[in-house]
Amino acid sequence: MILRRSRVLRALTAGLASLAVGLVSSLPAGADPGGGADGPTATARARVAADVLMSSYEPVKAWFPSSWWNSAVALQTIGDYTERTGDRRYFPQLDNTFEKAKGVFPAGYLSGDPLLGNFTSRAIDDSEWWALTWIQTYDLTKNPKYLDMAVTIARYVEDYWDDTCGGGVWWDAERTYKNAVTNGLWIRLTAELHNRIPGDKHWLGRAQQGWNWFTGSGLINADGLVNDGLTTSTCKSNNETVWTYNQGLAIGAGLELWRATRNPQLLTTVRRLADSAIGAGGLAPNGVLTESCEAPGKTCDDNQKQFKGIFLRYWMDLTDTTHDRRYLAFQSRQAATVWENRDAAGRLGLRWSGGSSNVVDWRTQASALSALIADVPATPPVRSLSATMTPAQPVVMAASSSATHIKLVARLQATAPAGQRITADVRASAPEGWTVTPRQTTVTLRPKGNAVPVQAEVELDVAIPGGTADGRYPVTVTATSGSLLKFTTQAEILVARSVDFDTGTAAELPWLWDAGGSQSNGVQNRFADGNAYFVYRFPFPSSTTSASTTLTIDNEYVVEVSGDGRQWITVARETQHVHGGENKATRTFDLTPHLGPDKVAYVRISDSFPEEGWGGRLYHLSATYTG
Repeated sequence: MILRRSRVLRALTAGLASLAVGLVSSLPAGADPGGGADGPTATARARVAADVLMSSYEPVKAWFPSSWWNSAVALQTIGDYTERTGDRRYFPQLDNTFEKAKGVFPAGYLSGDPLLGNFTSRAIDDSEWWALTWIQTYDLTKNPKYLDMAVTIARYVEDYWDDTCGGGVWWDAERTYKNAVTNGLWIRLTAELHNRIPGDKHWLGRAQQGWNWFTGSGLINADGLVNDGLTTSTCKSNNETVWTYNQGLAIGAGLELWRATRNPQLLTTVRRLADSAIGAGGLAPNGVLTESCEAPGKTCDDNQKQFKGIFLRYWMDLTDTTHDRRYLAFQSRQAATVWENRDAAGRLGLRWSGGSSNVVDWRTQASALSALIADVPATPPVRSLSATMTPAQPVVMAASSSATHIKLVARLQATAPAGQRITADVRASAPEGWTVTPRQTTVTLRPKGNAVPVQAEVELDVAIPGGTADGRYPVTVTATSGSLLKFTTQAEILVARSVDFDTGTAAELPWLWDAGGSQSNGVQNRFADGNAYFVYRFPFPSSTTSASTTLTIDNEYVVEVSGDGRQWITVARETQHVHGGENKATRTFDLTPHLGPDKVAYVRISDSFPEEGWGGRLYHLSATYTG
């Protein structure tokens, strides 16, 4: 496994950090530096969550749909995962994005703003996020093209530093706002460049200048928390929301500059920021990191969904550097609560403490993944074993008398030194009265290290008794190898006799067969822009003689139906350029002619004008059948 230079420096200088600050509580010899779950389990959990995240990566545009800077952060999270675990499977996606997205693009193609080339735009902070992503990719690959790109971006950003308010980088090209995120990123970026460019003095000077300005600007309030920005007229803190990512970036900026200078005062400030974040009145009520927009009655936007993951990225840096027990305990608590509150498909939600109204999408997945990555030891175990179920949330519209069968696949992934076998005992369990075949089997995997986990599959036949009541039923698989490797996964089977849900809710997910790059920005709002689409699957009972579906839909939609999910027939298409939802209506479509031999029907929604980006938006769906 390749470790980036800064990680090596952390390991080499951890003792110096203890002496400089005098407050570090060292771990006993042999203790797991990741805390929380044991190393193999933490690695396996992170792998499962990373795979879920990367299932949303769109390879044609080479990003995560609908979000430009968020894509940079998600890819940096995958870089963290790669660095932490040694799993190198996603190198091609990183390079795919670098090569495809470095050009000039009009507004709306990859970003709301025009992209100026080399990952720059009028949004200065967006440019900085991409620079950090490419530095990390350089660390992983040692290919200088990535570091060169980061330098190019930094030179672009440098032009937006001026003497207004005594210094600082502007948030936007219009020079309207100086804020914490842009300047926290600037310090981290310039310090990282210095730590990678032999003989550099320029970027170090910029990092020190940025830190001095940041800590003297008033952005850090009396409680040790970082407010969002400065008022343009008075150059004083605007006392606006303390977002978790601003706090995390300030910690990360100080740590990287400390690695460049070894100035112990930097660690003193970093510790104050960290202690304020997790102390009374900080950012973690009840010990779990919580964004202010998660409060009852509030909603987090797509940007805010990723803030906590950024905090955890730099918190991981803090624990790697100091090994402070309090910081490790906090880090472990985040990973544990994130994992405990995942859904059956391994999706991680906005609210790390869970809840019935939890929002789940690729942004929340990327954010919470950072907590799981932080729980992996800095020197990861080579042996690991994970398992997932496909489909993870299947739907059965069970017959009233006879048993209904459904096929599941348990997929195992393992890593181990080359030449070592992993023999896994695989045991399945189902609710009382159900039958799952096989209940027990043995699988042998032959890993070749930890760079590319090997896979094996076990096919399961699940028989659901006739007359089973509607509800959600777990089928559990536990894979065990020896006394050290054990992983449990679960499929949650929904038995239902009716179809009626709002999009953007947990009730929608079991019916959502293929998200197809679509997005959901809250309740009653799933949409498919450009080449994106989304597909629902309705496995009607074998006795079905007729069926229909009713959609509440608007904007530039195409509605297609299918009996096999492969051959599609268009039943509705919006031919006008509609961007404001003025064509919103409830429309019913007869599915009877399109039922497959197994009485399954598929409904797909896409964009009738893919070049515009105002694709079909679905609010509500229901389906009925007879027979």
